[in-house]
Amino acid sequence: MSATPERREVPLSRGAIHLTRFRTVGAPRGVVLCWHGAIESGRIFHSRSGRGLAPWLARQGFDVFVADQRGRGQAPPRPARGIDLDQTDVIVEEFPAAVEACLALAGSSRLCLVTHSWGGVLAASSLARFPALRARIDRQAFFGTKRSVRSWSLQRLLYVDLIWKGLAPVACRLWGYLPARALHWGSDDEYAGSHRQGADWVRPRPWIDTRDGFDYAAALASGGLPPTLHLAGRADRALGHPDDVARFATECGPHEQRLVLLGQGPGAALGLSRDYGHLDMLTHPEAAREVFPLVVEWFEPGRGGSAKA
Repeated sequence: MSATPERREVPLSRGAIHLTRFRTVGAPRGVVLCWHGAIESGRIFHSRSGRGLAPWLARQGFDVFVADQRGRGQAPPRPARGIDLDQTDVIVEEFPAAVEACLALAGSSRLCLVTHSWGGVLAASSLARFPALRARIDRQAFFGTKRSVRSWSLQRLLYVDLIWKGLAPVACRLWGYLPARALHWGSDDEYAGSHRQGADWVRPRPWIDTRDGFDYAAALASGGLPPTLHLAGRADRALGHPDDVARFATECGPHEQRLVLLGQGPGAALGLSRDYGHLDMLTHPEAAREVFPLVVEWFEPGRGGSAKA
């Protein structure tokens, strides 16, 4: 892996997305785009100390790009009152622009995709809306991705019902955006429009765009999603409950898929030392040894081989 990550800005109709690139040494095995979820940035994939899935994949020989969506990290515009951007803008403009920018910079025709949490919902929505974009994605891995929440737990009542659907709309009205960092609800702030649409989709309602009525589930009902590895943490009881992750995999229509439960006990992946949660499936020190190799195996089925630390 190159010593210093490279940073690029991809201009949009308003603002820009930022790409952080982790180059490998020599000819790459493939190109990977990492796409984050709600109230977080691309930092979920890489730490300032050089840890995380993105630099790990670069050490395995991949050319890796980590996106910061508009309003996350240093990507403009910052969430503020009067900014009317929402998740439809991510689906229609940001995700397609990120894919094309990565392919152009890498000189490739296809890439693999990694998402975390709500990022997988937005990516799948974009692929549902734009069939031609599906041909640009070879294979993909979704970490803790669910759409509607139907599972029940005390954590769900706190994080989803009380905070996300109850207190967060009040915060958006008071500040004009969701100040998740100041409230210690997340690592980055959120546009009010994105939260409003996301909170609507978390409810057990049809997967339909609240702005223009596009039916995402119908668009995928006959198939079309690239081969997808759906990863769920056994200890994730609210934000990516295994039952909700499995339900989203079904909602995405017929596609080549594998659902892996990250934990110990019956039905879980073999040989794991712990039950993983929503964040530590990407951030725990043991994830590099136990979880990350599953992604490479999925991206390159049948190749085998050991991973580098």
